[in-house]
Amino acid sequence: MWQMIGILAELERSLISERTRAGVKAAKRRGVKFGRKPKLTALRIELARKQIERGEDRGKVAASFNVNRTTLYRALV
Repeated sequence: MWQMIGILAELERSLISERTRAGVKAAKRRGVKFGRKPKLTALRIELARKQIERGEDRGKVAASFNVNRTTLYRALV
């Protein structure tokens, strides 16, 4: 009896997994973007780059855009 319940649970889990993959695939075809939105847009990155070139402190530039210094460094690379 327990074996049958285990087999049914495993079957249901695989069906859920298949449906999830199919849903993600369909959403990607529709153009849905997954993941977190970037903190800095291309315009903000250029503004930050100009501020740093003018000699402003990188920490203050990052604070003015409300991001961590590491996030700013990654965006500038």
